[in-house]
Amino acid sequence: MNQTKLLSYCGLNIAKHKEILEDMETKNLIERKEEPWGKKTIIKYKVSPKGHEFFKLILEPYEEMFPRAEGVE
Repeated sequence: MNQTKLLSYCGLNIAKHKEILEDMETKNLIERKEEPWGKKTIIKYKVSPKGHEFFKLILEPYEEMFPRAEGVE
């Protein structure tokens, strides 16, 4: 997923929240890949193996204990 799509999906502002992605990358929770796209370079992210492990150990049990209210995004 590219940076713009990811931040939009999460409801975040690129200028204000880019440091969150940088922090997650530093902690090896996501992997960043730069790809040429015409004259521009696009940045894509994917979840790393450590990120998958974090989700399974921490986030998945949390979501089970405290499910999100339906209709809330």
